[in-house]
Amino acid sequence: MGSKQVELDKIKQAILDKNICKDLADSATQLVFGDGNPDAEIVFIGEAPGKNEDEQGLPFVGAAGKFLDEMLASINLARPDVYITNIVKYRPPNNRDPLPEEKDAFLPYLQTQIEVIHPKLVVLLGRHSMNCFLPDLQISKVHGEPKKFRGRVYLPLYHPAAALYNGDMRRVLLDDFSKIPNILQKIDS
Repeated sequence: MGSKQVELDKIKQAILDKNICKDLADSATQLVFGDGNPDAEIVFIGEAPGKNEDEQGLPFVGAAGKFLDEMLASINLARPDVYITNIVKYRPPNNRDPLPEEKDAFLPYLQTQIEVIHPKLVVLLGRHSMNCFLPDLQISKVHGEPKKFRGRVYLPLYHPAAALYNGDMRRVLLDDFSKIPNILQKIDS
């Protein structure tokens, strides 16, 4: 086990020890911390776990996760190549949107998670995720455009769940996703 994984495990334990968002924790089955490669070049950040994630303890394992897997495959990547997490680490009751204070409570842990993994690119899935890092932007205007902020490159994308109900959105997401290899090359150069 690499030292990054050890560090990530410490962050996870700190969330449990400090009982972050106790009400959320009490209503959820378990903490959904994150999954994937601690040495990944890309970290994907969603907003909060849903029902399937809560049951399995893994992020993006429901229908939106299947679409995320498909998009990864479209650029020759798979889950073990990347790291996937959410801002909020417990499922909100009835899949409601995470509250601002819940996002605020988890943000320092998420930021530490990102620092440990030290990816080249952070992909923000959906407006909640984007607004935590790039608060003044509208996802409808900036999706698919890399943004540099505090020395890190962020790529805002629509949330994969949006594509489940909207075929046009599916195309937009696949097109935006296809830019990722190019963005990584630019970061390298």
